[in-house]
Amino acid sequence: MFGFDGMSVPIVGAPMAGGTSTPELTAAVSAAGGLGMYGAAYLTGDRLAAVIAEIRALTDAPFGINLFVPEKTEFDAAAFADYRARLLPLADRLGVDLPQTVEYSDDHFDEKIDALIDARVDVASFTFGCPSPTIVERLHRAGIAVSGTVTDVAEARLARDAGVDSVCAQGYSAGGHRATFSIAGEDPRIDTADLTARIRDAVDLPVIAAGGVRSRDDVRTLLAAGAQAVQVGTLLLRCPEAGTRRAHRDALVDPRFVETITTRAYSGRLARGLVNTFISEHSDAAPAIYPQVNTLTGGIRRAAADDPEVINLWAGAGFRAAQAIPAADVVASLAP
Repeated sequence: MFGFDGMSVPIVGAPMAGGTSTPELTAAVSAAGGLGMYGAAYLTGDRLAAVIAEIRALTDAPFGINLFVPEKTEFDAAAFADYRARLLPLADRLGVDLPQTVEYSDDHFDEKIDALIDARVDVASFTFGCPSPTIVERLHRAGIAVSGTVTDVAEARLARDAGVDSVCAQGYSAGGHRATFSIAGEDPRIDTADLTARIRDAVDLPVIAAGGVRSRDDVRTLLAAGAQAVQVGTLLLRCPEAGTRRAHRDALVDPRFVETITTRAYSGRLARGLVNTFISEHSDAAPAIYPQVNTLTGGIRRAAADDPEVINLWAGAGFRAAQAIPAADVVASLAP
C-alpha cells in the first residue's frame, strides 16, 4: 500500500528515541498487525545493528527504523553560554558538571545508513529533514521502503522530490520532537487532519497521519482525511514494553500535569511535552541550538531521572488516553 508489506492493521508505532523505543515495543506493534518503528537517534551504527538483530529475534513481522537527519548550523557560543549559566543553579543542586562547550555531532548518520542497508530492514524513516536522493536510492536498491516525516506541504514536496515512498504528516498536537526541517524554523502549527488532507492534495504519495490520536474514532477521522495509516506514540508510553521512565509514566496520569506545549528548553529543537517546572522556567530563554543544547541538559536529566518537574515528559495533546496495557491491546483498540 505504501511500501510496507505485512500490515493487517493501519497503525504505526511511532519511533521514540532516547530509550522509550525498545526492541520489545517495536516487535509487539508489528506482531499485532501494525508496523513497529524504532527510534535510533543517539545510537552508533554498531549499536543499531545490534538493536535490529534484537527486534528480529522477537518477531518475523516487518518493522522500521527512524533516523534524525543532521543539520549543521553556525554555533552561537554566546547564546549557549548564556543558557548554560541559567542552568548552573539547578546543575549545582543536582551535582552535575555542565560542559563549557559541546562539539557538533551528526549522530553517526552515515554509519547508521550503512547499518540499515547491511541489515535490509523493511522501512527506513527520517525526521528533521530528508536524506539526499542518493541515500534514498541506496536504500531502495537494498529493498528498503523510505518514509519522510513532514510538518507542512513544502516539506512534503521536498521529501517527494528526494524519492521517498511515503510521508508521515506530523500534526501540531503530536508529542515529542517536532519534525520541522529547520532547527530554528517556525512551526507551521497545522492540525493533523488538515495537514493530512493538504498533503494528499499536494503530493501523490501515501500519507501516514500522526498527532493527537486518542481513540478508534480519531483513527477513522484521519483515514477519512486521506491517510493510509495512523501513527501513535503517546498511547504507547505506558505500555509495559516501552522504555518510558517511571516518573514519565506516572506524570501522564498525575493531576498536577494538565497541558502540553512545545519548547526548546531540553534540546534546542522544538518538542511537545507536559508542562513542568523546567519547561516553565526555561522555555523563553532556550536557544535554537541542536544538538548541543540536548547534550548540555543531558546530565541534568540523568541526575533527576525520578523528578517529573525536571525531566522531559514528551507527550502529545491526547496524553490522558494512554493506558498501562500491552502494546498489542493498544493496536487492537485502534483498529478501524
